[in-house]
Amino acid sequence: MNTKPLQYNPAPTQEKATAVSGWLEEKKAEDVLAIDIAAERAFTDAVLIAGAQSQRHAQGLADFVLEQCRKEGYEFLRMEGYQSGQWILLDLNDLVVNILLRDQRDLYRLEELWPKGRLLHDGRIQAPRPASIE
Repeated sequence: MNTKPLQYNPAPTQEKATAVSGWLEEKKAEDVLAIDIAAERAFTDAVLIAGAQSQRHAQGLADFVLEQCRKEGYEFLRMEGYQSGQWILLDLNDLVVNILLRDQRDLYRLEELWPKGRLLHDGRIQAPRPASIE
């Protein structure tokens, strides 16, 4: 029987989300968040949300993720929003990466769309807790 070898890396979604989160943080993406939404019967298994400081930074983040995906053999289906750089979406099949400028992220609040989703990665900057007053 003639079997065709796998074209793409069959890494589990959580492993892929962790890797992509790390790549984004390496390039100074802000408040990187990965959410497992597979249980919600959504369009993908996980969503990754990251902030960018400028259009050029967003485009650079997208370019770097695509470069790393090629190196790792992760499947890439398409990209949207690259030219404007306000909100860039990378479809990695089982993982959808959203790179947004701060004002876009504040406006759309994607994090709130899947409240039952399981956090795979939380790189948001946590505000220090105030000292208790006793």
